[in-house]
Amino acid sequence: TGEVHVPYPTQYGFISDIDDTFLISHSATKFKRLLVLLTENARCRMPLEGFVTHYQALSRAGTDADAPTPFFYVSSSEWNLYEYILEFSRQHQLPTGVLMLSQLKRFRQLWQTGQNKHLTKLDRIAWILAAFPTHKFILLGDDTQADPVIYATVVGHHPDQIRCVYLRQVGAAPKPDVQAIVATIEAAGLPCCYFDHSAVAMAHSRQLGLI
Repeated sequence: TGEVHVPYPTQYGFISDIDDTFLISHSATKFKRLLVLLTENARCRMPLEGFVTHYQALSRAGTDADAPTPFFYVSSSEWNLYEYILEFSRQHQLPTGVLMLSQLKRFRQLWQTGQNKHLTKLDRIAWILAAFPTHKFILLGDDTQADPVIYATVVGHHPDQIRCVYLRQVGAAPKPDVQAIVATIEAAGLPCCYFDHSAVAMAHSRQLGLI
């Protein structure tokens, strides 16, 4: 059996990536990604420092304990990994939410990556926004794959439904192309935080009055 929550129209919604946003997955490097999946179970993997605290604080934005804020975990990871991701989320007490993953793959296909799954991710986000037309959403992702482009596209098509965007900097330095996307989002009048540590993201959330 499952739980059904009907969010208040005044609540924020959250759409978050998974891989390398709060779960270290090396999604941009095929060999490292596969090695982690084969050698580390969900209970021994740790979330990125400070992310659980940030997400838990966001989950209380504009709501109370009896009305959980809607979280949607939209990822290019495959449905094969559903139980793995679910166990990880429960182990570290991430906000309960809906997992929306990609088409199942055979083992040999785990090596493959492509644009189609990112296009599907964009479609899933568009579906969420259409399903909750009165809600404003916060988008959370990282700079390793297509999140910056996808989120900029979402902002371009649905500016009135987006409250702000968070992009985690995975490498040692910010990427110039991502900085350009951040500037584009901000030029549209929406806050966008490109950060290297969750403490920066939390300070930004406080400044916006989200936490």
